[in-house]
Amino acid sequence: MIYTVTLNPALDYFVELEQVNLGSVNRSSYDHKAPGGKGINVSRVLKRLGHKSEALGFIGGFTGEYIRDVVEGEEIPTNFVQVTGDTRINVKVKSQQESEINGVSPEITSENLEQLQKQLSHLKEGDALVLAGSVPATIPSDIYEVLCKGAIARKATVFIDSSGEPMKKVLDQNPTFIKPNHHELGELFSTKLKEPKDAIPYVKKLVEKGIEFVLVSFAGDGAILGTKDTILFANTPKGEVVNSVGAGDSVVAGFLAARTEKMSLEESFTFAVATGSATAFSKGFAERNEIERLMSKIDIKELERVE
Repeated sequence: MIYTVTLNPALDYFVELEQVNLGSVNRSSYDHKAPGGKGINVSRVLKRLGHKSEALGFIGGFTGEYIRDVVEGEEIPTNFVQVTGDTRINVKVKSQQESEINGVSPEITSENLEQLQKQLSHLKEGDALVLAGSVPATIPSDIYEVLCKGAIARKATVFIDSSGEPMKKVLDQNPTFIKPNHHELGELFSTKLKEPKDAIPYVKKLVEKGIEFVLVSFAGDGAILGTKDTILFANTPKGEVVNSVGAGDSVVAGFLAARTEKMSLEESFTFAVATGSATAFSKGFAERNEIERLMSKIDIKELERVE
């Protein structure tokens, strides 16, 4: 079974305007609402790829109920911990540029955390745990480290997509898979990465620590995948980026789905990049037929053989 954990979900409110005029009334030409949060996005993409998962995390108030209703309406099982206060609202504004206004998270108590940890105590060998997204200010920044350690002790695989301190702290637990983008990888090593080849020494360091798969995305410039045996590069297929929200989460879902389906390493990498691109090129999430079409436009090259 696959479990996704979203510690900091949101009701995402998408607004499109021809132009943003600060200090004036702005009227949108299009808007819609959707459940937000990286783990929730992974579950929603997995569903479209034909894989079942259970969405866990914290929700509260009328916004939390909206998230639960939509996710369960897509036939994705949930087991959210109910918290006091409303789940935050994030506003995504698309005009000449994309902008975001992220709301304030509700307080997560120690009792809430204990409930989540109790849920995850049932993990077993063969299960996969996805820990994705930001950590609310009221939760200790080592929470991913704690949850990852417990899952690995139960022989589950662990997929991490986060940044900052929560990501730094979890690395010593050797999760199965991590997916930083190039900015986040640069943060981990206090450097700036301009192009994919710049990431190679840092990907190798992470693999040497014991992380099985390190996938680094460079948006339209491609992606790097490192393992103990090889460093691979994948180009990004060409297309119009309609909405970048959820593209990175789709890469995680695509890689997890591909490994679950026993695809080869190269096929898994191709499928993951195609899944991220298919989401970026649409207003919704990736659909399998579009992913398979895009796979033919991706070439995998070995950049370095690891001895």
